[in-house]
Amino acid sequence: MSATSMGTSGGSVVTFHLQRYADRGAMRHMAFDRPVLRRTGGLLFWRLLGTGRGPSTTLGADLRRWALLAVWQDERALEEFWAHSPIPARWRREAIETWHVRLAPIASRGRWNGVEPFTPLTRGPHSGPVAVLTRASIRPSRLPAFYRNVPAVDRSLRAQEGCLASVGLGEWPLARQATFSLWRDAAAVRAFAYAGRAHREVVGRVRAHDWYSEELFARFIPYASAGTWDGADPLAAWVMGRPGGGTPER
Repeated sequence: MSATSMGTSGGSVVTFHLQRYADRGAMRHMAFDRPVLRRTGGLLFWRLLGTGRGPSTTLGADLRRWALLAVWQDERALEEFWAHSPIPARWRREAIETWHVRLAPIASRGRWNGVEPFTPLTRGPHSGPVAVLTRASIRPSRLPAFYRNVPAVDRSLRAQEGCLASVGLGEWPLARQATFSLWRDAAAVRAFAYAGRAHREVVGRVRAHDWYSEELFARFIPYASAGTWDGADPLAAWVMGRPGGGTPER
């Protein structure tokens, strides 16, 4: 997975990896990969994540599809992992579908288990695709209210014209939830966040009733992707062939 000319200028780099396996036995990797990741040089932050079914962010898990979110010290650390770690070797050998993207953070607020994992880069105006990560620890007493409101937001998200792809993520059943989505541009993100009634109303309830004990929202520029996500690379028409974009080797 090679870097492109739009790299992070020697700073940290964020990656998101989505893997689909043939059967549910793949969930064993959630346990076996943890000690390997703890020993990986140059890996500053990481989370192994389960996924929802299809593009939905509602309740329901896809036990054949798993994700890794990682923050690397630099491109060299990522390349070392990609070339020598048994984890990507297994992805190449066993996964029936894989998709990977490199991300440059452009905005981040909040914490993940007390940590601020992303350091936004200073960049000029950006007119291309944007990746968005949201993550929240939901207070146990607010779980019923949270999940009553998720379907309306989920329908709004999937109907949004500028959303290229989305997936619900979880690091712990029910109470620690996240989403990763790809958007045509920043204007499409704003249209969903502020113009969409369902999302706007839920955000109001979150604030009014203190649903979350911790939350994080981050935006990124996706600058290199490889593989397929549900049969296609959702960024192929937007990043590949654009200035600063390119096709990773692996």
